[in-house]
Amino acid sequence: MTNASRLRHGRVVIPAAFLAELDWRDGDQIVWTARDGELVAITRRAQLRRAQQRFQQSVAKTAPSLSQELIADRRRTAHAV
Repeated sequence: MTNASRLRHGRVVIPAAFLAELDWRDGDQIVWTARDGELVAITRRAQLRRAQQRFQQSVAKTAPSLSQELIADRRRTAHAV
């Protein structure tokens, strides 16, 4: 998809088609980065989703649940006191 907008008074309008395609919503926090002469924008929500995907890829499917390990450890500690 390609579209053009004009910069006016330091502001630019993001076309609705892009907002829909990116699933950007009112109230989303946008993180802006200048990279190699281009402006890159991502929502905090998308950053979190990307981080979760990377984490899931790095953890083996057969690995024990970290949350379950933490709960078991807390229970052992509570019973030891």
